[in-house]
Amino acid sequence: MRRPLAAAFATLALLAGCASAPVRAPRVYVVRPNDTLYSIAWRNRLDYRDLAAWNHIGPDYRITVGERLRLRPPPGGVARTGRAAPPRVAARGVPRPPPRGARPPVPPPSVRNAAAAAVHWRWPTDRIGGVQRLVNGALLIGGQLGQTVRAAAAGRVVYTGTGIPGFGLLVIIKHDARVLSAYAYNAAVTVHQGQKVTAGEPIARMGSDSRQVPLLYFEIRADGHTIDPLPYLPPR
Repeated sequence: MRRPLAAAFATLALLAGCASAPVRAPRVYVVRPNDTLYSIAWRNRLDYRDLAAWNHIGPDYRITVGERLRLRPPPGGVARTGRAAPPRVAARGVPRPPPRGARPPVPPPSVRNAAAAAVHWRWPTDRIGGVQRLVNGALLIGGQLGQTVRAAAAGRVVYTGTGIPGFGLLVIIKHDARVLSAYAYNAAVTVHQGQKVTAGEPIARMGSDSRQVPLLYFEIRADGHTIDPLPYLPPR
């Protein structure tokens, strides 16, 4: 099993490296069946709060099939690089309010890491056959086909499905306003969208990659950016 697992890790590490390279998102996305605001943001490596602000979406984050969503800041808004457009100045030198949909600059890595550290994490599966940290910061965790995949922290399921290319059957959990986690390559999912889960609660069963090697892809994101999970997981 070691050779196939190593080969799978090497292949997926290469793919993750390509996926983590900066990619210019399209300007507009048309909502498809089974999409959620969270899955669209995840697919395009955006903060879901930015996506909501840019499109004037309310706190329920409800979207409809066929709706056209802006995937870039509106003119005068804040870009994902954290660089804001110069403030507009009204008469007599009084700054005008920021344009609707704009958000403050992106928090620095130290702030994002602190957000991840504030969540109480556990390993997302019990039997671990090997762990590989990918270039983009996610983990590939080896195991056995069908073994239980668990919520790494308490939260609410905000997406289940196969609508994000490269992830297979995916589960995304929202832990607080800033932190999400994802569990990919599942053989089956045992939770539903909107369900609240506790840390360690079963959410899926481990599946396999294209080489039929049992694997779990595990990722944490804070403010739309991938966070290395290893500093926050307990010793094995």
